[in-house]
Amino acid sequence: MRAIWKGAISFGLVSIPIKLYTATEERGVSFHQVHREDGGRIRYRRVCTVDGEEVSYGDIAKGYELPGGEMVVLTDEDLADLPLSSSREIDVLQFVPLEQVDPIYFNKSYYLEPEGTAAKPYVLLRDALENSGMVAIVKIAIRSREALATLRVRDGVLLLETMIWPDEVRAPEFGFLDDDVSVRPQELQMAESLIESMSGEFSPDEFTDGYREALLAVVDAKVAGREVVAPEESRETGGEVLDLMAALRKSVADAKKRGGAEEEAPKKAEKPAAKAEKKAPAKKTASKATKKTAGTTAKKPAAKAAPRKAAAKKTATRRSA
Repeated sequence: MRAIWKGAISFGLVSIPIKLYTATEERGVSFHQVHREDGGRIRYRRVCTVDGEEVSYGDIAKGYELPGGEMVVLTDEDLADLPLSSSREIDVLQFVPLEQVDPIYFNKSYYLEPEGTAAKPYVLLRDALENSGMVAIVKIAIRSREALATLRVRDGVLLLETMIWPDEVRAPEFGFLDDDVSVRPQELQMAESLIESMSGEFSPDEFTDGYREALLAVVDAKVAGREVVAPEESRETGGEVLDLMAALRKSVADAKKRGGAEEEAPKKAEKPAAKAEKKAPAKKTASKATKKTAGTTAKKPAAKAAPRKAAAKKTATRRSA
């Protein structure tokens, strides 16, 4: 990684020299605008709207447009005296619990690395932050803009997350918030049941960008000269829900089925072994059949002896008579 900013953390009377690194990167697929016929890149010229002439980069200045349309031109000299241009300190303002900072304020993340001999005070601040369970609220001037930020610990490294200012958060001015919309207790209970059935541990590695993968597959197919295969269509979503309770019940049932299928997967793998065990009783059946046959043969003399017993009884009866 390449450091994009150098400065120091101002923590009371302690100054900790650091380097700033971008902690994240976007993996989206980027495209260029090209000429459809020959693939040539499309270039744009910087043209002044007043005289129509092309303007070189050195002649371009910053302009602030007033509500009436007038333009205020600011030169490099106008901006040179601003304290922001020379500020190279991350000024710690206060320490607060992380849960008090709404995630809507977070903007971009940066890793901080100690520079030179600053490893010890860096580790001191890191361990103190981690033990306290707090985050530091700081100010930083980066890329010609002052920003509020938080300082916290992640993977043994200080992580700075720039924030937007409170007046940059839009208020949710939607009409339904003024309406008296109510839900039935049964619907609320069913929705909570759906949330519970779909609950789990968050693991970012389980999720992928399906659109990016499909787009790269199209590019690979174009490079290799293969036919482009359209990805499978996703199931239809959206539309008006006519029966909210019915939709909730079905959603809960589907979620439970998916959970049950995951639990049954290991059992299905054991079926071949179970079939092998069931084959063994076939031999026992054969042996039972043999025993039955043998038993029938042994009982045949007893069947012959039955008439003899009957004849003996008749003889005894005649004698007694």
